Amino acid sequence: QVQLVESGGGLVQPGGSLRLSCTVSRSIFSINAMGWYRRQAPGKERELVASITSGSSTTYADSVKGRFTISTDNAKNTVYLQMNTLSPEDTAVYYCNARLLNGLHFDNYWGQGTQVTVSS
Repeated sequence: QVQLVESGGGLVQPGGSLRLSCTVSRSIFSINAMGWYRRQAPGKERELVASITSGSSTTYADSVKGRFTISTDNAKNTVYLQMNTLSPEDTAVYYCNARLLNGLHFDNYWGQGTQVTVSS
């Protein structure tokens, strides 16, 4: 079992920055991959924003490349998403995700989500 708690969301003006944090209930070393997803509207699919593997390999959605950075602080069991040059299109509920290999499949764990609103 893994518990994830996000923080850092809020209201920001276009062009501004926010940093989201996700505190994990166990050592990040034991997790195969961590990621940030977002849902931009109710009923819309949750989409991958960024992910990082236990080997520090990162993946980004095309829409956030060059603006967002995912990182980890293993000593604090925390995953960050630094978001710069925000636009209204980045408005969404952001969810932290952890994937653990369980036999031949992965188990996914989710945080409760944190709202990010980009508006003037």
